[in-house]
Amino acid sequence: MTARSDILRAVFWMSGAIVSFLAMSLAGRSLGTRLDTFEIMTWRSLTGMAIMITVLTLRRRWGLITFDRFGLHIARNLAHFTGQNLWFFAVTLIPLAQLFALEFSSPIWVLILSALLLGEKLTRNRVLAALLGFCGILLVTRPGSEPLSPGIIAAASTAIFFALTTVSTKRLTRDVHPLAIVFWMTVTQSVFGLVTAGYDGDMAMPTAETLPLLLLVGCSGLLAHFCVTTALSLAPATVIMPIDFTRLPLAAIIGALFLAEPLNIWVLMGAVVIFAGNYLNIRGETRARPPVDSA
Repeated sequence: MTARSDILRAVFWMSGAIVSFLAMSLAGRSLGTRLDTFEIMTWRSLTGMAIMITVLTLRRRWGLITFDRFGLHIARNLAHFTGQNLWFFAVTLIPLAQLFALEFSSPIWVLILSALLLGEKLTRNRVLAALLGFCGILLVTRPGSEPLSPGIIAAASTAIFFALTTVSTKRLTRDVHPLAIVFWMTVTQSVFGLVTAGYDGDMAMPTAETLPLLLLVGCSGLLAHFCVTTALSLAPATVIMPIDFTRLPLAAIIGALFLAEPLNIWVLMGAVVIFAGNYLNIRGETRARPPVDSA
């Protein structure tokens, strides 16, 4: 059973991930009209790799970088690269709240995959929290209220690839330091990006207008993944991922304030249900284990 202190630390790290993901979504929305998704992913990964090399050098932590579980690194990063490209594609086509709502079906897949691949226990609180979150998503998206579009299909597909990424990350944290996981993510995805963006010999270079946005995408994406990886090293995936539901109401508010996206009662109702699921999950996990007597 996960200690209460570890749960609270994991919540802190996931809060950092949420802020980073929201920043990346705004930058990605702006970049999507000027660069294709492969180009965005390439410059994001190269920025992240430069940051990781600097951090590892300044902190003298190169000893953490090994080829342990390298095959799993490749599988994880290929799943994430695919999901992230779909995400950048969808962010230019549908409202932020709808994008995040569809993405947030990922914890349902995480619950299933974690039980099958990681052997994590499906407690009643975890299942109920996930079901509440899914009900909130249904309230926000209201299936059948609008025709199926490429943006909706892409956003829904990201959930499966991000769930595979989460489960792979959780497995890696058993044997690999979070810095090594993030480092290999930036390296392998830089290679994936250069191949997919440059295969036609026509890769867009940063301009004075796009460079700040690319740096923001790269820095926020890197920070988000370090936060998620650290959180997953402290608590089970089925505990961590429902916390990420709080991105939905925040995205709805940001979309309404800065992107003129509609904010309706269904989004608010869905957010309430999602918050209820998060609260139930965190409360159940923090109360599951009594505090250790320090005497």
